[in-house]
Amino acid sequence: MSHSAAGIRRVVQVDPALAGCRLDQALASLLPEFSRRRLQQWIEAGQVLVDDVCLRCRDKVWGGESIRLEASLVADRECVAQDIALDPVHEDEHILVVNKPAGLVVHPAAGNPDGTLQNALLHHAPELARIPRGGIVHRLDKGTSGLLVVAKTLPAHKSLVEQLQCREVHREYRALVMGTLIAGGRVEAPVGRHPTQRTRMAVVAHGRPAATRYRVLEQYAGHTLLGVELETGRTHQIRVHMAHLRHPLVGDPTYGGRPRPPRGCDPVLTSALQGFARPALHAMRLGLIHPASGIPMSWETPLAADLGALLALLRRERPVGAHLP
Repeated sequence: MSHSAAGIRRVVQVDPALAGCRLDQALASLLPEFSRRRLQQWIEAGQVLVDDVCLRCRDKVWGGESIRLEASLVADRECVAQDIALDPVHEDEHILVVNKPAGLVVHPAAGNPDGTLQNALLHHAPELARIPRGGIVHRLDKGTSGLLVVAKTLPAHKSLVEQLQCREVHREYRALVMGTLIAGGRVEAPVGRHPTQRTRMAVVAHGRPAATRYRVLEQYAGHTLLGVELETGRTHQIRVHMAHLRHPLVGDPTYGGRPRPPRGCDPVLTSALQGFARPALHAMRLGLIHPASGIPMSWETPLAADLGALLALLRRERPVGAHLP
């Protein structure tokens, strides 16, 4: 594996919403393209200046500070290449768009040291070892299926991160939720770490601003299929916002509670709803500006087979006139 270095320079301003956070926590939020561990190493090496002063990882920030990062990035030896099947939707010398299956973790973390999308990417394109997190610039939860873009070069990485920060990347999902929604709407509610259950997110006053738009596509007995678009990209945002509306995603073990099959429904549908073991969420469409050509591009992928099969059972129980666009 190559160990050649690349220069990294970033200047960011601390959002007032991060007031009281540790420096490493705030920087991980402001520069999501880098792992917190890597940022901690740069802070400890004096490669991060806060208002031109070297601080420790545990020192607090209060909002408004200017953070300057100047560091060298070497090939990441923490994540190893593994021969894991990928489903590429588009690939050129700058970007790779993949259709992630449900159940595949995006990058290594506690409890998932390997067997991730990042391990698969390093096998598919070994040069990605020189890109932060193997070129991964945004995430899908383990249980979410669908489209995800990967940067293959540092310039492409910078461009995609900036597009995400400026909300120029279009992401549309299909979500099957519990209960009957009559009309679409918009949820604007801050999302942050749950105050007592640290593995969960929640709508909390001190959270980061988050907005989600949704529209009704199909209604069934006790369930609704939504088209959902992200205005922001907070962790578990769609799952948290739908639970906040009291319409959690089917199959969501963290935010959804027990399945609620319609009373008197077909036993096959009851079994399918009770056995759907992941959040019923699929990243169906992805649109962005190509980092090199500047041309708008978009992709669409069919629903994952398990979600498609569940919808077929729901339609059979209560036929609908609407069809998926």
